[in-house]
Amino acid sequence: QVQLVESGGGLVQPGGSLKLSCAASGSIVAINVMGWFRQAPGKQRELVATITTAGNTNYLDSVKGRFTISSDNAKRAVYLQMHNLKPEDTAVYYCNARVFLNGGTAYNPYWGQGTQVTVSS
Repeated sequence: QVQLVESGGGLVQPGGSLKLSCAASGSIVAINVMGWFRQAPGKQRELVATITTAGNTNYLDSVKGRFTISSDNAKRAVYLQMHNLKPEDTAVYYCNARVFLNGGTAYNPYWGQGTQVTVSS
């Protein structure tokens, strides 16, 4: 019903930059929040950043000043620009969207398949 397709992960050296992209498609009436989560090996999934359709943003403390989330509501897309990457940013990054489906009764969360980000020299 809903597909979230991510791109942009990869291997980067410490201090480098990457930009993640995610686009939603399917029987979507509306999206009210999109965001990025990440999960490192042996750790719980954590929220990295979210953005509402009104443009309100929220960030994990450890990424403030380094990561910027943005969106294109018309394209149902969300982006995560990451600068000054650190080894501790290494994780699988997941796109998330709260979606109201055609015929639905509420907003529900959907997840992308994940994209690996590795920060290493």
